[in-house]
Order: sequence, then C-alpha cells, then structure tokens
Amino acid sequence: MNKQLSNRGIVRLWLVQLSATLIIAALCALVYGTNAASSALLGGLVCIVPNAYFASKLFKYQGARSAKQIVNSFYKGEALKIVISIFLFTAVFLLFKITPLAFFASYIMILMTHWFAPLIIENKQNRPESD
Repeated sequence: MNKQLSNRGIVRLWLVQLSATLIIAALCALVYGTNAASSALLGGLVCIVPNAYFASKLFKYQGARSAKQIVNSFYKGEALKIVISIFLFTAVFLLFKITPLAFFASYIMILMTHWFAPLIIENKQNRPESD
C-alpha cells in the first residue's frame, strides 16, 4: 500500500475520532453540563492519543524487506500504547474531577470507531472493479 495513501487514511480516522469526541462532549454539555462535557472530552482524548502513537509507530516501515522492522515496531508500539494509556487514565483520575459515565461512554464510543476503520480508510487498490 502506498505510504501516502495509508497516512491519509490514518489522518482521516483521527479526524473522525476527534470529531466524534467533540460531538459527544457537546451533547454532554447540553444534557448534563460542563463537567460531563469535559469528562467526555478527556475520555475521547485518552483513547485517541495512545492510538495515534501506535499508528505512527506501526506505519513507520513498509514493504516485504522491512518485515522484521514492522513486527518489532508493532510490538514496541503496542507496549508503549498500553503504558501511555495507563499513564493517561491515572493522570485523569488523579488530576480531574470527572463524571465517570460521560468519561467511559466517550472512551468506549471512540474505541468503537475502529470497527468502522475499513469504511473510513479507503483502500481503492484492493477493491474489485464494479460492473
């Protein structure tokens, strides 16, 4: 896959995730108030930031000759993603007074956007020609 194409798809996914976070935060602000909105915003960011780091590590190398580097980058990226997630969860719980329902609902909703990644990240190279 072309590196520019994959980068464009990843950026598109990040924009969808950020937009969904802002929409969820706005809905929480309208229905529950500013504390719920900030909690929803933090929940979305706790999901987006580690995934953005992982994606930047994952797509650093490409091609069959880089297979070993890709695998190493995958494992290192996943391990650091988990560490970053733990750090962010800890920081949020220690530093902010959050609304748990809004925080976790936003986190889970943004996490679920990965289900739709094949629709968001278009890969026209592998699609069959239509009649």
